[in-house]
Amino acid sequence: MDHSSMNMTGSSTNSSSSSMNHGGMAMGGCKISMLWNWNTVDSCFISESWHVTSRGMFAGSCVGVILLVMTLEALRRSVKEFDRYLIRKHAAAAAAAAAPAAASQDVEPSPKSCAATAPCFAGFRPTIFEQAIRALLHMFQFAVAYFVMLLAMYYNGYFIICIFIGAYLGSFIFQWETLGTSTGSTSAATEPTVCCG
Repeated sequence: MDHSSMNMTGSSTNSSSSSMNHGGMAMGGCKISMLWNWNTVDSCFISESWHVTSRGMFAGSCVGVILLVMTLEALRRSVKEFDRYLIRKHAAAAAAAAAPAAASQDVEPSPKSCAATAPCFAGFRPTIFEQAIRALLHMFQFAVAYFVMLLAMYYNGYFIICIFIGAYLGSFIFQWETLGTSTGSTSAATEPTVCCG
């Protein structure tokens, strides 16, 4: 009796050690690998509830990863657009405040006025509400980027390819903007990786 229980324990130890070979392990029917792999059915990602039980479910997961990375690119664009909105709003307020003073002095507007070129006003600090929105957008961007990084750490070849496809499609759609602005910066000058927002 003792001998059989010892064999059972020994066999379970051997099976667990064999399942850990090559940087992978199997837990509750889930195949998890910390080395490059092409696992599909019975793979698990992030938690046991994300247990891929069919090829259709894996295909849906791949589409979800692509959409997640595209969401990251959309958030990056929304951060830039909100900052541009705040700058335009502040420039309009500064121009409205300066207009009565210029009209009272009968000053001719210069050809290179603020409306024609980059906003020629001093920097400004957003209100607490505007900064709260900026911080919220950054938090969402950071959270999505961190989630993408966690998925990449499963080293699943299909998911890695989907991350690249999502980055391409997201950049194609959400970074299609005017180049050659007065600041000289382009979207290509921003952080290209998805890590950490």
